Amino acid sequence: MNKEILSATIQEIFSNHRGLLAMDESLPTCNKRFAAAGIPQTEEMRRRYRQLLITTPGLQESIGAVILFDETIRQKTNEGISFTSVLQEAGIIIGIKVDKGTILQPGFPNEKITEGLDGLPNRLQEYKNMGARFAKWRAVIRIGENMPSRGNIEANIHALARYAACCQEAGIVPIVEPEILMEGNHTLLQCFKTTARVLKNLFYYFYIQRIWLGGIILKPNMVISGTGASHTGSIGEVASYTVECLKQSVPAAVPAIAFLSGGQSPEDATRHLNAMHQLYKGELPWILSFSFARAIQQPTLDCWKGDDKNTVAAQKLLIEHAETNKAARMGIYTPS
Repeated sequence: MNKEILSATIQEIFSNHRGLLAMDESLPTCNKRFAAAGIPQTEEMRRRYRQLLITTPGLQESIGAVILFDETIRQKTNEGISFTSVLQEAGIIIGIKVDKGTILQPGFPNEKITEGLDGLPNRLQEYKNMGARFAKWRAVIRIGENMPSRGNIEANIHALARYAACCQEAGIVPIVEPEILMEGNHTLLQCFKTTARVLKNLFYYFYIQRIWLGGIILKPNMVISGTGASHTGSIGEVASYTVECLKQSVPAAVPAIAFLSGGQSPEDATRHLNAMHQLYKGELPWILSFSFARAIQQPTLDCWKGDDKNTVAAQKLLIEHAETNKAARMGIYTPS
């Protein structure tokens, strides 16, 4: 493990108040979003859309890194230039999703585990040779009746720890994503307790597996009530519940936390991040940033609709939403 390389990558990603753009949607997820927007679900359309994203002028001012999917990291522009070359030329760090998705955990109805550990060291080396400097692995945890179970939590965080160890050994920064899903009718307090429970267990396992905390990026959910809850919580409540949960659960040795948007609207995700920095300015031991997908991309996709004549307008929206989240990271975002 080269700690200097890991640390330098993290500092570069978040320099100048920047964050991450997650564009690592799996093929089924990407096709589902295309279908909703009336866009043909083909490899070529996915290439054209991702080309639109990475060639947006000035993207590097707000976005320090992008998370790619296996298909995307191998694609090229219309001119035959690899996407990785375009990103490197812009000064944007390349990352790659390495998990193989989720399956139902045997013996645990309605709870899922993430696959992808088999062959991971070889895949990491291949991606590193293609320019990737960090990776991502997502685990999903559900809140519900008798959920999450201890068995499901331990299975997921054990996989996250083994993944993180493989990454650090390869000189690749692991983004660790234990996501508490928004589906359900759970309250803010229930989400708080579950998130804290998962994170505390996660870092205990990291200690056992000898993960260097200075060389990881944590990508957690914000503490938000379920989509079916009667009380959703104000912007300030979500911000304070989230930061207090992190203060109780995440060691100060972790250098950076980059939130997932988790199905929030672009406006809500930005307002929540902004409120955290306004309420806790100067009190946080870690970088607190964003790693959003839909919360940055969705307006762009809705504008583009698969028609290249909309490219300029769609890219303008991408820049606007990237800039608003950079402002939120600084605590200076305003809706205007």
